[in-house]
Amino acid sequence: MFRHVLAFLSLASALQAQELQRYDFSAPLMATTFRISLHAESKEKAETAADAAFKRIAALNAVFSDYEPNSELMKLVNTGPDKPFQASSELFDLISRSLELSRLTDGGFDISCGNLTQLWRRAKRMKRLPPADRLQKALAATDWRAVQLDPKAQTIMLTKPGMLLDLGGIAKGYAADEGLRILCEHGLTRALVIAGGDIAIGDPPPGEDAWDIKLRQFAKPAPEEDLVPVRLKNCGVSTSGDLYQFTEIDGIRYSHIVSPKTGLGLTDRVACSVIAPNATTSDALATAMCVLGKERGEKVAVQIAGVTVKFASP
Repeated sequence: MFRHVLAFLSLASALQAQELQRYDFSAPLMATTFRISLHAESKEKAETAADAAFKRIAALNAVFSDYEPNSELMKLVNTGPDKPFQASSELFDLISRSLELSRLTDGGFDISCGNLTQLWRRAKRMKRLPPADRLQKALAATDWRAVQLDPKAQTIMLTKPGMLLDLGGIAKGYAADEGLRILCEHGLTRALVIAGGDIAIGDPPPGEDAWDIKLRQFAKPAPEEDLVPVRLKNCGVSTSGDLYQFTEIDGIRYSHIVSPKTGLGLTDRVACSVIAPNATTSDALATAMCVLGKERGEKVAVQIAGVTVKFASP
């Protein structure tokens, strides 16, 4: 009798899997294109869930953006030093997780590098290194330890004058995780959310044991020749590298990835893919691994549960 019940349940599950269809959606958000792939019983259910996920991501952009003058992040940095800022649960959560990742990477990931980021954006436009005095001032205002949290009051305080936060190295991964969470709330767990180089991956497609994911290695200029297949489920994966995003100043090649230690773009060509329990973690660590380099990065990664790193030297 028990075996008959199991057989019936297996048959029912197989039939249900066959009824699910794949649907794909995309939307321009957070200065990139977010893509959703999911399996659902109907187009209407898929569209409703995807729309809700995109709305959630758009709402998070209004919290985390350093381009939007009225974002919650900019309200925080404009509060001034040593003044507690009452934060939303989203901002408090993301900054809490950011600081923990800063601790784990010994500052290889550092959201307090906003001044450095702005200087480097200008340097790339002007094709000229930042003035030494401004660079030193920006470096002096960069210190993740100067971001103080009060979990009970849910407040954030910046303790150095002129601090500027930049969540660009973690916010897309967080948004992808949130998009996947919304899809799951709608009962669609067989899904993934892609945010540029960051992917939040849920349950595998019907009849499969994992999603087929192709990781860029940044070793060759032709994208189709530079992909390594992996099969993943219920995790996050991110890739960071400098094959395309770089600039040359005075004959030196600088990456778009800024080192919190020097304030300049990386000069050693490096790329790294990170597989982690979620896309928030993989997003932050992919950048941090490039900053740390292969030797230090691999030593750090083995100390973080559920994390796998794959370095490639372009």
